[in-house]
Amino acid sequence: PVFVLVGTILWQLFTESLNAPLKSVTASKAVLVKINFPREALIISAVYLTLFNLSIKLVVLAVIFIIFQVPLTWGMLLAPAAIIMLMLLGIALGLLITPLGMLYTDVTTALPVILSLWFFLTPVVYPPPDVFPYSFIAMLNPVSPLLVAARDLLTKGEITNVVSFLLVSLFTLVVLFIAWVLYRVSLPIIIERMSA
Repeated sequence: PVFVLVGTILWQLFTESLNAPLKSVTASKAVLVKINFPREALIISAVYLTLFNLSIKLVVLAVIFIIFQVPLTWGMLLAPAAIIMLMLLGIALGLLITPLGMLYTDVTTALPVILSLWFFLTPVVYPPPDVFPYSFIAMLNPVSPLLVAARDLLTKGEITNVVSFLLVSLFTLVVLFIAWVLYRVSLPIIIERMSA
């Protein structure tokens, strides 16, 4: 039960992080058109809300760890790094789809369907597959190494695949930078188009 619960909480963190930028900007469309203010404030507020939700879930998780007597290890101290990288990946992907989501409401409608399918392609409630082609699919999924690393650190105190974690972390930082630039460049154009 701890394995599944940790995986589910981490998946929820990823999906909330991915949805947060689009929800925040979409909810503020009317304000964006009328008032000029730093657009980054919307993303930062969405990140704070996601962190608040995560903190509540971590308290519940701590209680579950106590009930199931999960041993404390030094490796658990590294879990926040993996959790933050998972959250940053969600935010980066969310920033990438935000401009499209503002222009086309179908993106908001399709996102839950895509995330439902993605859930089954990610080792959330099952261990990472070792058998081809499932292991190949898991390898192509950027969420898998981050989620598995965070779960392993929380439950075992160690990362089983450090190289994959580091590569996807680097990929996440690059995508986050590109997504942030794209968000800053495209949002004023989209707002101008909406107000016309």
